[in-house]
Amino acid sequence: MTATPVIELRGAARAYRTPAGPFHALAGLDLTVAAGELVAIVGKSGSGKSTLVNLIAGIDRPTAGSVRVAGTAIERLGESALAAWRGRNVGVVFQFFQLLPTLTILENVMLPIDFCATLPADQARARGHALLAQVGIAEQAGKLPSALSGGQQQRAAIARALANDPPLVLADEPTGNLDSHTADAVLDLLAALTRAGKTVVTVTHERDIARFADRVVTLADGKLVDVARGGREVARG
Repeated sequence: MTATPVIELRGAARAYRTPAGPFHALAGLDLTVAAGELVAIVGKSGSGKSTLVNLIAGIDRPTAGSVRVAGTAIERLGESALAAWRGRNVGVVFQFFQLLPTLTILENVMLPIDFCATLPADQARARGHALLAQVGIAEQAGKLPSALSGGQQQRAAIARALANDPPLVLADEPTGNLDSHTADAVLDLLAALTRAGKTVVTVTHERDIARFADRVVTLADGKLVDVARGGREVARG
């Protein structure tokens, strides 16, 4: 790990207007995540987990405090600059895969490269094939998402998240639609990314997440209530 954090939140808060008054989804949260960490965010529904991920990804903006990711204070970026920044610095993995059904698996993986124009077409295709091999589904490159199992689709989604070689991968309930065996395989894959230098933050309800994570951060009512060492950190220490 390096001394410079990949994620640094200071007093980060997010409030929404409702007919009943302001709803504080996050209330003055401080959090630092170093390069190479796998941090799991846990908590009950409504605790602020998804809001936290959205702030880190720049999908949402804080109403107070600061959010610095990969050296950039993202709340200061305009919308177009934010979209360009996100495409190069953050890979996002969703619970429901979000693969485009009319594109092949390889074409889905290449989408972030096309969007950010980070590589010419021939190199983009080669990178797509390499990423699918990295996540163990190289033979599925020419198939449509509907032809793949849920676990294979999630592996494809992880490959897509890595397309532009971002320093940070955010996974929002990546195992929510998978059986326990497949879920473990996906969490193993996310943990393997950190050994290659990536930083991974995952929101999850998995009861065994501690054994995959370096730290487990618990939220309740928009506040950070506990930070515990994970089993992976203990094993490495």
